[in-house]
Amino acid sequence: MKTPHSLIEEDGIPDQDAAPGRSVEERFARRLRVTVPTRHNEKLRTVLDAVNADDDLYGLWVASNVTAIERLGMTDHGPVHVKIVTNIAVRLLRLLVEGGVTPGVVKHYELQNDDAEVVVALAALLHDLGMSIHRPNHEEYSLFLATEKLREILPLIYEPRTAAVVRADILHAMIGHRSGGQPLTVEAGVVRIADALDMAKGRSRIPFEAGSASIHSISAAAIEAVHLTPGDEKPVKLVVEISNSAGVFQLDQLFRDKLRGSGLEPHVELEAKLQGDQEKTLFRSFEL
Repeated sequence: MKTPHSLIEEDGIPDQDAAPGRSVEERFARRLRVTVPTRHNEKLRTVLDAVNADDDLYGLWVASNVTAIERLGMTDHGPVHVKIVTNIAVRLLRLLVEGGVTPGVVKHYELQNDDAEVVVALAALLHDLGMSIHRPNHEEYSLFLATEKLREILPLIYEPRTAAVVRADILHAMIGHRSGGQPLTVEAGVVRIADALDMAKGRSRIPFEAGSASIHSISAAAIEAVHLTPGDEKPVKLVVEISNSAGVFQLDQLFRDKLRGSGLEPHVELEAKLQGDQEKTLFRSFEL
């Protein structure tokens, strides 16, 4: 029996419940460092060092979260979200590669698996930057904000010709996460699925506690943990622990839509497990 890989505990993803500061200085005082197991991938290490030293990028993450949480009453789209998605994306890509799946930059440009990790990591880190501007069309806004960042970061590890094609694949992976997106590479499919898998440990808590008792918030509150492991029949197995059967809605309706069209359908299997003998009570009454 394979041991599940916990995306919350083993990757060191922090608790997202700390109350945010209000001023720019207070928000930066709570600065989150993005950590991802690099496995001797020096290119990925260089990227993470650059990202963690970039005040401008962190400011855009802060602004994205202000738009999402404080102005729109949505869930987290800031530093915690991008750290979770990046860890999931890198872990997912590694499992696919170990299972014999070839990333796009390897297949089409004869680059290395380490380069594919750079693509998914940067796409995951930058995919929601457009939320700093507005929610509608944020995926497109993210592209032009990310392009500026990529022109700063990629020359640290690539010569100009390679940086250009890697930048193009990162931007493609970013736009593929939107509703109706059409990923054309393994890396883009990975980022699309990784974004959808940020659903564990009450990630719906902000709208739910604000009074948004909908099937979306209730079902999301039922997701306790998400694990990734090599699959029994496919390269990747997702094991989702739920505390209430309402959590199945997240998987059947929302995650299914992200998986469909990702290009990774043949490589991913899913198992949902209901914790314990009794279901967690998520609400007492509901009124229209």
